[in-house]
Amino acid sequence: MIYNNSMKTLKFKLYQSKRNRHLKRSINAAGVIYNHCIALHKRYYRMWGKHLNCAKLQSHIARHRKRKAFWQTVGSQAVQDICQRIEKAYQLFFKHHKKGVRPPGFKKVRRYKSFTLKQAGYKLLGGNRIKIGNRVYQYWNSREIEGTVKTLTIKRTTLGELFMVVVVDSVEEPETQVETSRIAGFDFGLKTFITGSDGTKIESPQFLKQSLNAIKKANRQHSKKRKGSANRERARLNLVRKYEDVVNRRSDWFWKLAHELTDKFDVLCFETLNLKGMQRLWGRKISDLAFGEFLQVLEWVAQKKNKQVIFIDQWYPSSKTCNHCGHVLKKLDLNTREWRCPSCQNVNDRDENAAKNICAVGASTVKLGDVRQAMPAIAV
Repeated sequence: MIYNNSMKTLKFKLYQSKRNRHLKRSINAAGVIYNHCIALHKRYYRMWGKHLNCAKLQSHIARHRKRKAFWQTVGSQAVQDICQRIEKAYQLFFKHHKKGVRPPGFKKVRRYKSFTLKQAGYKLLGGNRIKIGNRVYQYWNSREIEGTVKTLTIKRTTLGELFMVVVVDSVEEPETQVETSRIAGFDFGLKTFITGSDGTKIESPQFLKQSLNAIKKANRQHSKKRKGSANRERARLNLVRKYEDVVNRRSDWFWKLAHELTDKFDVLCFETLNLKGMQRLWGRKISDLAFGEFLQVLEWVAQKKNKQVIFIDQWYPSSKTCNHCGHVLKKLDLNTREWRCPSCQNVNDRDENAAKNICAVGASTVKLGDVRQAMPAIAV
């Protein structure tokens, strides 16, 4: 057994109810306050050429909030959180603006998604009931909330549904660790989702491609409806449901695949991907495969199971290097799926050869104390 003592995020869906309009109104008010803060930042910089301090902004909003009843529908702590998030976004911009990071901008109020409460403004009443402000709401209690609640966030989806996201300081939780003492390398591809160094090939279901015709039809129906009409809103919700179905099916497949791989291997090696460059080259195909999202899921599952995910240098010539003799080709076209090594005459499958090389490089970086005698999983 290993024990994990860390933050945990739990998500619950709120019951559909007429009183939910009060939470949606609070989210709209949070959006208005957010845009007001952005406007103040821009005006302050134009006037003084300086960044507006977060403490000054919070005190100004607190004074302004006393005179506006609509702003008071949002808790004071939620308002402070808005100011703090804008401050973080500006600090990120100051630090990485040369890398293309943009400063925070205005948002449409009807598309504003959430507000966050910290120590006050809510109370868990037990069962599936929670008090937010002066009203009691019910939620689908899919699991018990254990530990100390740090923050509570109310989120609105594009469908208009409300979710409650609770971050808790989780208690020590025993987890079963399965040790296989195996290490494997994996190569992402456009034709095959991932190819393993043990010879396994996993195809992507390409959920967006499967649903593309239905999405195009829903999009056409939405564009034909008169703006502002009830029919257009119904068509919009139908289109959103099509996209949500794709996202949910892909996410479910990613979680199952991540658990399958981490149960089979202790160390998983991948090549660092240039996702922006791949997006420019192949566009929608890369969005459908969603390599980055899968790696995020895999890293989280691996951390929970005390497994390692290792990334090697993206410039390492994994496809052009023969895994038998180490000979490196000068050039290898993308449409070449197999090639014969001019040095040892071994025929290499492009993806499997890359996976074996990634495994070998990753194995050389494994810390001996972390995984006990991890053995490469390479098919002979």
